[in-house]
Amino acid sequence: MKSFWKGMPAGVWLCIAVIAAYFAAAVFGEVQYRVARIRDVTPAYNIVHEDARYRPPSLAHPMGTDNLGRDVSLRLVQGARIAFHVGIMTSLIAIPLGVVLGLLGGYFGGKVDSLVVWLCATVASMPGLLFILAISMVVGQGLVGIYLGIGLTTWVGVCRTIRAEVMKHKEKAYVQAARVLGYSHMRIMFRHILPNVAHIILIQFSIRFPGAVATEVFISFLGIGVQGEPSWGIMINNARLRLWQGVWWEMTFVTLAIFTLVLVFNHLADYLRDRLDPALRNSR
Repeated sequence: MKSFWKGMPAGVWLCIAVIAAYFAAAVFGEVQYRVARIRDVTPAYNIVHEDARYRPPSLAHPMGTDNLGRDVSLRLVQGARIAFHVGIMTSLIAIPLGVVLGLLGGYFGGKVDSLVVWLCATVASMPGLLFILAISMVVGQGLVGIYLGIGLTTWVGVCRTIRAEVMKHKEKAYVQAARVLGYSHMRIMFRHILPNVAHIILIQFSIRFPGAVATEVFISFLGIGVQGEPSWGIMINNARLRLWQGVWWEMTFVTLAIFTLVLVFNHLADYLRDRLDPALRNSR
């Protein structure tokens, strides 16, 4: 572990610091949201101030106000809360599903592997946006539909990567020794092979997280995602209608927030892949 942290570039530390700042904002937004619900009051980010409409950035409102006088910075924090909800919850659905199916297909091969490959091909061939829309129509618009829609359509990449790694590991000496000792297939897969491919899970999470956030922003922008909450997609959709009035700050700050989050996660994913992937590490 010490060797992993040793020599980490300053750019990676900066990415971690930025992600920590986003996470702190998301936690603050969650506390604010929960307190407002417990007290049954309108949260601060939804309070309308008719006399403060279209205020540019200032000390009172660092990121300005929108068409209803609501503080853009407070709404941006709530957008971070929703983004982290989506990124984490969809990963909790997609990654375990992809890992289990990848382990089963890569380890057993034969008909089991054929079934896993067929499932991957079937899910990958379905238009993700339409699938999310269908789930939203069944469970209702909101975060639950987004969790299920994104989670159940993005596990394929995880499954294929894990499956390929397991196919390489199942022929190695430590797996053959475990079989000779009479260990069960479940023990070999989950206690011997899985720890040796665990780095892929971390890499896949760092890749999936910004992808899930971007998907949520897109579908909320289209109006089939989050309802009644300041998702970044909803904020962009509202802000674009006011650009012609010279109200640039809402669109600018929301776009920068999304761009920065995706950028730092992608940079961190590249670093993790270079440091944790044995093939890339040994080629240096």
